Amino acid sequence: MKTALFVALILTTSGFSQTPSPTTKRPFTFEDMMKLKRVGAPVPSPDGKWVVFDCVDVDLEANTKISHLWIVPASGGESRRLSQMPNHEERPRFSSDGKRLIWTSKATDPTQIWMCDFDLNAGVLTGRPHQVTEISTGADGGIWSPDGKNIVFVSAVYPDCKDDACNKQRDEELKKSKVKAKVFSRLFYRHWSAFTEFKRSHLFVQSVEAPVSGAGNGTAAGTAASIARDLTSGDHDVPPFSLGGQDMYAISPDGQEVAYTSNIDEVEATSTNDEIFVVPISGGTPKKISDSLGADTTPLYSPDGKYLAWRSQARAGFEADKWRLLLYDRATGKLQDRTEKIDLSVGSFAWHPIPYQGTYGIVFTAENHGNSLLYALPSDNSLQDLTTHSLHADDVAFAPNGQLYFTNMSVKSPTEIWHFDLGFDTSGLRTTVAVIPPQAVTHMNDVLLSQIDTQPLESFTFKGANDEEVQGFMVKPPGFDPNKKYPLKFLIHGGPQGAWGDEWTYRWNAELFAASGDYVVVMINFHGSTGYGQKFTDSISGDWGGKPYVDLMKGLDHVEKTYPFIDKNREAALGASYGGYMANWILGHTDRFKCIVSHDGTFNTESVYGTTEELWFPEWEFNGPPWKNRELYRKFSPHLFADKFKTPTLVIHGQNDYRLDVSEGFQLFTTLQRLKIPSKMLYFPDEGHWVLKPQNSRLWYKTVNDWVNQWCK
Repeated sequence: MKTALFVALILTTSGFSQTPSPTTKRPFTFEDMMKLKRVGAPVPSPDGKWVVFDCVDVDLEANTKISHLWIVPASGGESRRLSQMPNHEERPRFSSDGKRLIWTSKATDPTQIWMCDFDLNAGVLTGRPHQVTEISTGADGGIWSPDGKNIVFVSAVYPDCKDDACNKQRDEELKKSKVKAKVFSRLFYRHWSAFTEFKRSHLFVQSVEAPVSGAGNGTAAGTAASIARDLTSGDHDVPPFSLGGQDMYAISPDGQEVAYTSNIDEVEATSTNDEIFVVPISGGTPKKISDSLGADTTPLYSPDGKYLAWRSQARAGFEADKWRLLLYDRATGKLQDRTEKIDLSVGSFAWHPIPYQGTYGIVFTAENHGNSLLYALPSDNSLQDLTTHSLHADDVAFAPNGQLYFTNMSVKSPTEIWHFDLGFDTSGLRTTVAVIPPQAVTHMNDVLLSQIDTQPLESFTFKGANDEEVQGFMVKPPGFDPNKKYPLKFLIHGGPQGAWGDEWTYRWNAELFAASGDYVVVMINFHGSTGYGQKFTDSISGDWGGKPYVDLMKGLDHVEKTYPFIDKNREAALGASYGGYMANWILGHTDRFKCIVSHDGTFNTESVYGTTEELWFPEWEFNGPPWKNRELYRKFSPHLFADKFKTPTLVIHGQNDYRLDVSEGFQLFTTLQRLKIPSKMLYFPDEGHWVLKPQNSRLWYKTVNDWVNQWCK
């Protein structure tokens, strides 16, 4: 792809120009947030006329979330429901000719893949939607083979079962048994928020010529036209556990091969060594083609089938290592690092569908100083920044005509689908490009947001630990008056290799925190945060209570000195996950805050090691297990500073949090109560690391904001 075609473009971030703002706006409320539609990833139609997406609606009183399929003209316009079925529907995918659409549906239990014909001219489903899969263990994650003959999907099965009848029998026996005890013989007996139930995710392939009937893993069943075969049999997950993101498997353009991600290390709990494998779609022995000691994932074939690209991390056991973009030549087996000299961590990526002089370029997203920007890698390995300022892009997807679609959000607006014309025509020979900024394609939340007084994210920098520059952000309350004094909510991000930025979140929403009682919200991207180069990200490992704490305190000092509207006598610190750890660390190292909120945080670093699931994480962050490096664990363990605790603290934890076990919250609350420090605990018996159920979320925000108001108003 010709480098000159990728030029810096001026970005306009106004996604709400179609709806005039009323003269009087009101503060943002939790109920407003629950009314917002949660837009999914764009799926362009093959003719470039339409974009299909899933969209979640929340029913607060019913305490439910349900997703439906929507469609919008590719150039923008009015979005409408594509299917009128009342069931939960998600993950739409077009066949290569655009005449059929598949999706995952909860019309049955368990979920299955459904399909319907699609009229490209009218942009409507035609005929009657019908169920494609009937596997007893459920089906999800369906993708089409380019020839339109097969779909590949994911199902969790018992690896020792040879057919679906065996899987069904095992599930029924487990459900009916009055004995709920489990016997474990290895690690990863539980992960994130669920026990593993001794199942493995496998990839299945089946014909879509006729509905499947009774198919299982390993054994064909039903008619010849409805065979479902397990492509990845064995005692390993394909794909591995993930909290979302790009698919970890793909089908070659000729429809003959499947590339997928799997971890085959003996002890998965200590390994991030995901590998890329390829296997014939007709079945056979998989072949490993990756060689990194770290994670290799999200394979994607080039449009001509000559290459496979994937994201790769070099270092074993480090989940926050730089994500490189590797290119694998399928003919020679040669691997090339396309981002070797680029200090950016690759997010979602897509091949450009139009070649230039026989080669294809790649567009990807990457975090950069609180944004997630779009970049291009033409064939000459130069890097082109496609945007010039604020953007938080993800889920990139090309239409065959070269039009780029992606999701975008900001602190003021949840996800919408956007469009970017990179200037190519169908011949791929255009040598100039009009300066056309990205534009919003969907406007699902414009009407509601036009009524709300939201404030922009404001950036500032200061000298932090080692006298290095650190970035922070501020969100002011609605109706902000610079002559008034405002209390402060000091939010601390998790990860720890995460970052605050110009993005929307439903779990720690800065706009809602600011509007709930008129607070200024401040967020610091301390050492260890992502988007500032890999050296900056690496700097937190082995130093959890060191440089990050210095950054946070210096950042707060800077805010207090720079902004006279901050009332330094009314400040609260709030954090979750690593942010919860840091809230606990702050509890033992300063009394400058009026109160603290600690959500799912580490209290005792040694007990966390024995109760968490992904052991590679503490072993990297603390340079080994506790019995090999006990002093580092103890150096940065908040529980050993309990004699210095003074600040009123709200403790929050979920029973099903297996990343940071609920015992951490109980230990903290017990200690606070024993020390007679004003404290309260909010315990969720039905939540994990994240609070996701609508009414639980309402209670969470109310309890947190009431606690802060009690001490800071």
